[in-house]
Amino acid sequence: MLIPARVPPHKPVEDEPGAEERLTLCRLAVQGDERFTVSDAEIEREGPSYTIDTLDVLNSRLPDTELFLIVGGDVAAGLPQWREPERVVSLASLAVAQRAGTDGARVDAALAEVRGGERATFFPMPTISISSSSVRQRARAGEPIRYLVPDAVAAYIDEHGLYGGKSTE
Repeated sequence: MLIPARVPPHKPVEDEPGAEERLTLCRLAVQGDERFTVSDAEIEREGPSYTIDTLDVLNSRLPDTELFLIVGGDVAAGLPQWREPERVVSLASLAVAQRAGTDGARVDAALAEVRGGERATFFPMPTISISSSSVRQRARAGEPIRYLVPDAVAAYIDEHGLYGGKSTE
């Protein structure tokens, strides 16, 4: 389940297109693939998008569903600074992608600070040299992003001139 943030509390983005546009991009990214779904749970809620609030909503909507929160090691390293991190790991199983360039000792230390953090599961992540910031940078520069994102997403970004890019229309 992809859940775009209404207002990302810790990650400002240059030329941010807005929550509704990001929701549309998520829907385009998963269209035709029944393994994925998109939720507007954070878009519907006012204010910053805190994970704990979203997990509360998901647990009330899906009471008999085991939730997993998948994060990169870089994100897991910041878990102690999150809003109510102990509740986060009590409401969802934390799955941490081991990524090149992330200090494993730093991640372990951060998880040790959070009661329940020791239950996190690590899984290997193949090295993929694509990041959301590099895609946005390419779009901004008018460079192609085809093959970096699904075709429908690339077409939408180009057509609407998202991320400060120049539309080819």
